[in-house]
Amino acid sequence: MAKVLIPLPNLDFDPTETAIPWKILTKNSHQVVFGTPDGSSALADIRMLEGHGLGPFQGLRANATAREAYSEMLMDKNFQNPKTWQDIRAQDFHAIILPGGHAKGMRPYLESQVLQNLITNFFLEKKLVGAICHGVVLVSRAKIADTGRSVLYGKKTTALPKWMELSAWLMTCLWLGNYYRTYPQSVQDEVKSNLASSADFLIGPLSLIRDSLTNQAGFVIEDGNFISARWPGDAHRFAEVICTKLSKNNFE
Repeated sequence: MAKVLIPLPNLDFDPTETAIPWKILTKNSHQVVFGTPDGSSALADIRMLEGHGLGPFQGLRANATAREAYSEMLMDKNFQNPKTWQDIRAQDFHAIILPGGHAKGMRPYLESQVLQNLITNFFLEKKLVGAICHGVVLVSRAKIADTGRSVLYGKKTTALPKWMELSAWLMTCLWLGNYYRTYPQSVQDEVKSNLASSADFLIGPLSLIRDSLTNQAGFVIEDGNFISARWPGDAHRFAEVICTKLSKNNFE
């Protein structure tokens, strides 16, 4: 059994990108520990759960499988009693998973120097790091002190592609404004700026088909101990790849 950390902001994390990995990891007997800025329970982006304000684009919200997993996760004692970010040490865990989310409550998480330093330590200790969607932005901001470069410099990765981000924004900006634009710069552009080569960013297929336990359509990149995915539609395969990687190690 591995001990896996999932740090979260207080508000606005993506429910699918968190709850689906949680469910698959716990189903495979791994222990999942959560962390928040102040040790209080986190709340997902309510719009992604309930679809309010999405109008005719309800397909953008978490699907029934993800909502069910989220409801189950809310009852998990580790989710209800998270650690504070400041109290987390990389050496206490075998892996870390960084979910995404695009609403403004994600900014304290994406901009946290505490989390960036923690991620750097996971890389330096050669532990498993998984990131999906905007979570890859957080990882790309983590730097190696000796070089000043991102921990992703020299690695291949994916993240939320610009075409997905801009499509969701264009469909909803008339009434939701910049809800789908966390920053003026796209996820893809920021992540690419931290890589050794723009060719190291892989966009994946031009498809909006969501994966499931039976349909492993998700797009995931594995580069050594770093695993990345693009959006909620990759969450099942993302979690399965992480579990496969963890199964190759023997944990006490």
